[in-house]
Amino acid sequence: MSDLRHASARLLVVDDNKVNRLLLTRSLELQGHEVGSAENGRIALELLRGDAFDLMLLDMEMPEMDGFQVLEELARDPKLRDLPVIVTSSLEGVANIARCIELGAEDYLQKPVNAVLLKARIGASLEKKRLRDQQKEMVRRFATSEVAQDLQQSGFALGGRRVQGTVMFCDIRSFTTLVESQPPEETIELLNAYYALMFEAINNEGGVVNQMIGDGLMAIFGAPLPLADHGASAVRAALEMVDMVELLNAERAAVGKSAIRIGVGVATGEMVAGYTGTQQRATYTCIGDTVNLAARLESHTKEAQRTILIDAATEAALAGRMTVESLGDAAIRGKALPVPIWAVTGPRSKSG
Repeated sequence: MSDLRHASARLLVVDDNKVNRLLLTRSLELQGHEVGSAENGRIALELLRGDAFDLMLLDMEMPEMDGFQVLEELARDPKLRDLPVIVTSSLEGVANIARCIELGAEDYLQKPVNAVLLKARIGASLEKKRLRDQQKEMVRRFATSEVAQDLQQSGFALGGRRVQGTVMFCDIRSFTTLVESQPPEETIELLNAYYALMFEAINNEGGVVNQMIGDGLMAIFGAPLPLADHGASAVRAALEMVDMVELLNAERAAVGKSAIRIGVGVATGEMVAGYTGTQQRATYTCIGDTVNLAARLESHTKEAQRTILIDAATEAALAGRMTVESLGDAAIRGKALPVPIWAVTGPRSKSG
């Protein structure tokens, strides 16, 4: 809703006292809200999980499941824990009020509830919900679905955790030269098409694009959500990306534009993944030797004259399911010792 302070909202009244329930429901309906009701916490949770509500007014003392138990259930449910709850109760004492607030309630109003105060508290709670909904929409727009899901399930906290995963780096070859040879509008159009195709290939294999810098991108397979067989998934995505670029080049050739080529580096191993930055501005990323190696492999594709380069751990994860060519040990920038690398040349080995 565009503005829940002034527009109709869907409210749920939960109270075991039938008279209180009916009177409160009628009062809220006269304010223009759509109101549902439940006589205990168990029924309330069933309604919340089966339909969408903007706010709940919750009594504390009820049979079967009291208000405290309802708040505890809401806190455990990622889909419901952000629902605004205003407690309306005859329970007295700071301890009860504090417990409700600690369990996630927006407000606590003593019975009998003052109608003017209740209306103001509902308006304020609905405005907070509107702002939270806007924030979630921004996350959905500017983060991948996996990162959005991780934020919803785990909440936001700066820091990281060790994970086993696969990292991919990709960029367009000779991009600077290409930029200098065409108008800026054509460059933006090319990048939009390029990113759309790369995102499609990566997302199809369960990867998460977490960085875009100019014509380069970084993708993670196996974080923030676990991914079985992440090494093979990353290589399949890389092969699909190459196929996508070939299709794009066919379209560019038809209108007299030059072809583009990409380089892809893939490495598998342990890394630290999480949110870095500040509370005001943060991003989901991963760091570690595996990440550095993937970036170096992508850069080394120019020297090796190969499109997709992978490390030993990724090659082992493929278990013969892709056609690869050993390039032996290569001197990789940033590595003290030579590193064994492979070029991926096809989706399946001849024996497969």
